[in-house]
Amino acid sequence: MAEEGLRPIIVKRIKKGGGGHHGGAWKIAYADFVTAMMAFFLLMWLLGSTTKGDLNGISEYFKTPLKVAMQGGSGSGDSSSVIPGGGKDLTRRDGQVKASDDPQIKKTFNLTAAKAALEAEENQRLKALKEKIEAKIEANPLLKKYKEQLLLDITSEGLRIQIVDEQNRPMFALAKAELQPYTREILHEIGFVLNDVPNKIGLSGHTDSTPYLSDAGYSNWELSADRANASRRELIAGGMADAKVLRVVGLASAANLDKADPFNPINRRISIIVMNKRTEENVMRDGARQMEVGAEEGQAPPPAAPAGPPVRK
Repeated sequence: MAEEGLRPIIVKRIKKGGGGHHGGAWKIAYADFVTAMMAFFLLMWLLGSTTKGDLNGISEYFKTPLKVAMQGGSGSGDSSSVIPGGGKDLTRRDGQVKASDDPQIKKTFNLTAAKAALEAEENQRLKALKEKIEAKIEANPLLKKYKEQLLLDITSEGLRIQIVDEQNRPMFALAKAELQPYTREILHEIGFVLNDVPNKIGLSGHTDSTPYLSDAGYSNWELSADRANASRRELIAGGMADAKVLRVVGLASAANLDKADPFNPINRRISIIVMNKRTEENVMRDGARQMEVGAEEGQAPPPAAPAGPPVRK
């Protein structure tokens, strides 16, 4: 009976399969390898198809991401980037936007480019005017005779035309604002040509350092201003529009052409400036500022410069 109560003990053993071709561990490793290689080749493709400027932007972003995000810079808006976020908005998730696509930046860029184009066009116009005047001097026997007294050059203010004295061939009567006949002819020819450009005109009169003796207080300052005004009248008589004149000043001997010899006759001259746009704006701005200051101080505007030399008794 005891033997009948004994039952056989059966042990079930599970046989685990290892590195055979039916195993699955290698598949996980292979999938990881393929994913890594795909990511690597994708990175290589992106680097190869990205411009140098975009790469610099990405590089700067990783160097100082917080500074770029807060302050902007070459990594915050110069390129279409694969990096999420960026720019000044820390909550952004759509990637960077090209700086040229920003309406404000695009507007500024367009204004700068337009201004540069206008300045280039204006410089070409002034150079063409200079060549035209030089050709007119060569073609006109009267002007060609006084060619050495006509100096033309391009300055930061625009085209400068200077009519200078020679020892035995002055432009004005001695110590007076009375133009010599040939000076009138020169100014008439120049005045007619200046109407070919829309630029404003500025005139300045200059004397040498020889003192002007007068009991009435009339000095080289008044003389140079009167000569500049006399030249203005002759330019208008030659056909130049009166509205083109924006500035007439007398500088006496404060800006000598020959600084080594303040008594050189070449220092006695009339300077005509065909102003570029920048100079014209500066003159207009200075004039408006002076009027504002005078109004604030309750002062009347300064009187206009005299049209001719004062009558000395």
